[in-house]
Amino acid sequence: MSSAAPGFPYERLRRWPDVEAPNLFASDAADRLLADLAGEAVLAPGLVVIGDGYGALTLAAAARGARGVRVHQDALTGEHALDANAAALDLAGAYEHRALDARLVGGARTVLLRLPRSLDALDEIAGLIAEHAHPEVVVFAGGMLKHMTVAMNEVLGGFFHTVEASLARQKARVLTVRQPHPAATTPGPRWPRRSRDPESGLWICAHGAAFAGTSVDIGTRFLLSVLDDAVPDARTAVDLGCGTGVLAAALAVARPGLRVVATDQSAAAVASATATAAANGVADRVTVVRDDGLASQPDASAELIVLNPPFHIGSAVHTGAALRLFADAGRALAPGGELWTVWNSHLGYRAALERSVGPTRQIARNAKFTVTASRKRP
Repeated sequence: MSSAAPGFPYERLRRWPDVEAPNLFASDAADRLLADLAGEAVLAPGLVVIGDGYGALTLAAAARGARGVRVHQDALTGEHALDANAAALDLAGAYEHRALDARLVGGARTVLLRLPRSLDALDEIAGLIAEHAHPEVVVFAGGMLKHMTVAMNEVLGGFFHTVEASLARQKARVLTVRQPHPAATTPGPRWPRRSRDPESGLWICAHGAAFAGTSVDIGTRFLLSVLDDAVPDARTAVDLGCGTGVLAAALAVARPGLRVVATDQSAAAVASATATAAANGVADRVTVVRDDGLASQPDASAELIVLNPPFHIGSAVHTGAALRLFADAGRALAPGGELWTVWNSHLGYRAALERSVGPTRQIARNAKFTVTASRKRP
């Protein structure tokens, strides 16, 4: 087995500006195994890297000599971490960030892919590669065994003739995929998909990597149940961590005079929310922004923010992402403005909301979730 970038300093990689903690890592055994098995194939013209968490795959290939690497990372914090790590290792300029579309994979002969957990996300990625990459493309798709399933082989087998599994190493495995299957592609765009939610009446559009797909997750639905009657009047609102844009669309549909900014760091979420707003006829009043929290929003500018925060970072249950969003909301809210949040009751976020935003009252509670409203201190 050839060595991937001999001596590449994986230990120097950081997750910053994403949450950093002793149990959260910037690279893992799957990154190393992918780089090792790909070997010299990373030097093929037009290398594509998809799903590189914090730059381990891209920068190991660049250290070996790859240039002009096309990289897609769903998370904006992942892009920023890659750039920071590249600067620290003097590897800036070896790659370029790309959207998940035909231009990313067009003509590619080698693709390094961190397997997404969502089969829909894998379906969207595999379909793009099969349709637009070089006919002799080789895809090295890897992950940690605890996150891999036989269903992933089946999804890939729907687009490629050959799917071969490597031996496991340090609880990681790589699937080597070849021979795109022309019959797998269909005319017209396959993504985003959409469906109508019978309870809210909203059309929901979703790309493969968007959380909850074309359904409404139960936390968001609980928050939706109290929005119409209880949320104060506002001229502008922010859907923070908007996902597929359900809350943004619901607010805009219910309040014709309201303008909404929907933000998310996920490229799939932003594309989905944009499509959801259009499908519900409110694209003229919903502006969707890919942002790290509310980084692009001015201080004291928001009258109303709605939020269903994540409680996982990757596979780890971690409150770090939610706490960052609370702090962002506290900065961006105007005095007297309110943050409406739905959260898993066992997480006990009320004290954190009080610290970051201001006085917090309970609006609703059921067996699993709590909805609170936090008012920004004058």
